Amino acid sequence: MTKIIKNMGRIEWTYFALSVILVICQVYFDLKVPDYMANITILVKTPGSPLSDIWLSGIKMLLCAITAMLITFLSDLVTSKLAATFSLNLRAKVFGKINQFSLEEIDNFSVSSLITRSTNDIATIQRFVAGGLNQLVKAPITVAIALTKISGKHWQWSTLTCVCVFVIICVIGYVVKYAHPRFRKMQVLTDELNKATRENLTGIRVVKAYNASKYQEDKFAKANNNLTDNAMQAHHAMAIMQPTMKFLNNGLTIGIYLTGAYIISTLGYNDALVTFSEMVVFSTYASKILQAFMSLNMVFNQMPRAGVCAERVNEVLEQPLSILDGDKEEGTEKGTIEFRDVSFTYPGASSPALNKISFSGKKGETIAFIGATGSGKTTLVNLVMRFYDTSSGEILIDGINVKDYKLKSLRSKIGYAPQRAILMTGSVESNIAYGDSRNGERDQEAIRKAIEIAQAKDFVENMPDSYQGAIARGGANVSGGQKQRLSIARAIYRQPEFYIFDDAFSALDYKTDRALRNALKEETSGVTTLIVAQRIGTIRDADKIIVLDEGGIVGMGTHNELMSSCKTYQEIAYTQLSKEELA
Repeated sequence: MTKIIKNMGRIEWTYFALSVILVICQVYFDLKVPDYMANITILVKTPGSPLSDIWLSGIKMLLCAITAMLITFLSDLVTSKLAATFSLNLRAKVFGKINQFSLEEIDNFSVSSLITRSTNDIATIQRFVAGGLNQLVKAPITVAIALTKISGKHWQWSTLTCVCVFVIICVIGYVVKYAHPRFRKMQVLTDELNKATRENLTGIRVVKAYNASKYQEDKFAKANNNLTDNAMQAHHAMAIMQPTMKFLNNGLTIGIYLTGAYIISTLGYNDALVTFSEMVVFSTYASKILQAFMSLNMVFNQMPRAGVCAERVNEVLEQPLSILDGDKEEGTEKGTIEFRDVSFTYPGASSPALNKISFSGKKGETIAFIGATGSGKTTLVNLVMRFYDTSSGEILIDGINVKDYKLKSLRSKIGYAPQRAILMTGSVESNIAYGDSRNGERDQEAIRKAIEIAQAKDFVENMPDSYQGAIARGGANVSGGQKQRLSIARAIYRQPEFYIFDDAFSALDYKTDRALRNALKEETSGVTTLIVAQRIGTIRDADKIIVLDEGGIVGMGTHNELMSSCKTYQEIAYTQLSKEELA
């Protein structure tokens, strides 16, 4: 938990300091009340005491109680502000750090776990700061001041108090030791529950198509029951705290009064009066000490889980980045790409996904990649974007190793249409201009031109509100082919040096595919293009076609060259096109 506190900024520390000052003031006024009680007790028992003195002490005691109440309200207000500000900034830091992760780090944590850490875990920390921070500060101060007030009194009372405090500390230690690992496990099980829920919702079409609702419900029930059973074990351990502390508090009060009665019975009137007053004060302060520990009951209920959540959030914030920024912004050439003996192995994999890949491309060339599923096509273009870094070898863009570029500069050179078209909630226009603007605003003419080149003009203009038409979350209100065309339009709008189309034409019919590629060729001449495709028809006009098989290059050349020299390419071609079409 201490590590997470290091993420507090100046504003949070200011709130924290103010909260501590207010707590100290609150404790001071709260602990002044027993002093006035003792004074009133002596005045009442002493014959001839003026009534005005009793009233004066009573009024002072009342003012102290009211002042303590007002300060408590103000302290809680400041602490709530601290918790809200801290969690706000912490969420922003976690979100920012996740955005810097490579796909490797995201895979290591898993998407469901990162969502839980960004939301549920930080919310738990916020509740702990709001509800427990004051008590963590208040309890030690209360105990320290109360102990100074009762020190030197009758040893019997001090012994009873020490025994009760010792028992409380033992109970707290046992509960924390038993509950902490279960709260840690609870967060992991929450990840599993979120994973089951997310899998069911994202794959709902497959679930319904295969009548697998019962299977998914059983899967969810297992994760749900595991979480519930673990939570019950943890909370059963915490359940002994409250009754134990109430029993000790009541037992201590009874013990003090029983021993006090015995001591008073052996003394004369004046000494008995003083001892009786001391007993009232001592029992009040002893009760305050135990109440301080009782107030920690809520804190110790939250602390194990909050501590685990803090550790999980820290794991994200302290995760070393595998993809680091370089310092170059521009290359020595323009529009060139080169792979030099590039190999790549996914973390934990036994064999490389790419092995000794070497090729080069000049400005304006179209380089296509084709091969069987799992041959390494998407992996190859992911390395260009630096979603992963090469295991060995170099990738040069404009004559500079991609690792030497600033990530923003490298990716600004590339218009990317991924294998799975992704659209964001918003409008057609905001999706096309996503992450880009011209002089701080969207270039309306460039947006319309990009949509026209991507063969999306007809369906966009037929949408309600046309270019301002709403796009639902994940593009749920457009078809797969329409999503791909909008994704391609987004890449075109950027006007990059390089295009990467990762199987971005797969959902298009042959007519639209041909029209789009013709328009793209006319409007974007001089731009180097990398195309990953499954269809020969999409890439047969490429300047260079690279055939991949099991992570290696088995053929390279034009369509005609490969038809005469590459058996793998021939097999792909003959399964898709007739001999007449190939001729």
